[in-house]
Amino acid sequence: MRQLKPIFGSPFTPIFSWSSERTVRIALSDAISDAAHHRVRAALESVRRQEIRGLIDATPAYTTLLLTFDPRSLDAPAAEASVRAALAGAAPVAVPRTREVVVPVCYEGDCAPDLSGVASMHGLTTDGVIQLHSSASYTAQFIGFAPGFAYLAGLPMALETPRLDRPRTRVPPGSVGIAGLQTGVYPRATPGGWRLIGRTPMRMFDAERAEPSVLVMGDRVRFKPITRAEFDAWEAKQEYVEGAEGEARRGEAPEEP
Repeated sequence: MRQLKPIFGSPFTPIFSWSSERTVRIALSDAISDAAHHRVRAALESVRRQEIRGLIDATPAYTTLLLTFDPRSLDAPAAEASVRAALAGAAPVAVPRTREVVVPVCYEGDCAPDLSGVASMHGLTTDGVIQLHSSASYTAQFIGFAPGFAYLAGLPMALETPRLDRPRTRVPPGSVGIAGLQTGVYPRATPGGWRLIGRTPMRMFDAERAEPSVLVMGDRVRFKPITRAEFDAWEAKQEYVEGAEGEARRGEAPEEP
């Protein structure tokens, strides 16, 4: 198929790969980077603004965009032509502004079962791991794996850590994990293989809220260390994340209990 001209000032040419008459995967970069993230966000925004007939869903990832169509409304060649037209105008599209979201994290005791192991692995103290993890600024590259689970890029190189050899069958909700150069918060109890170094009392996903996920693609995220006593107080009150007050305060640090 004809390839689209380079977009976003990048030499990379988007690659369309149809896996069925319904689904096409568009590669927008050959490497994970901030520039790739910007291209994916701009492409997603462009496709959404185009209001392509028959488009059912658009799912972004680190370097790709997966589009699902209703083949009864639009066949594959027509769908691809519409997407190419949308991407051709992607460069001038303004990507939505990013927000900063502060996530309180307890790095103590059973909230952080892998913290000491991670520290030993890197020749650091546990305080050193906490300082590195909580002082960095992260970007929510995309939401996947489970509703509300944001893959956060920006983990310091000094904390690059392999996944567990044997994943846990249950990770408690709110657990903060690291794997490779990623970090993230498990929004619900699920199996998982990331190393757990902390836990937040925030409810990261709640289908009953107007905006179910605390984090959305493009958010800037910081982690704020809190004590176990603070964790227990916030978790008990569910302050900061529930109801109209909580929704209005998304992205702000909680008040001291």
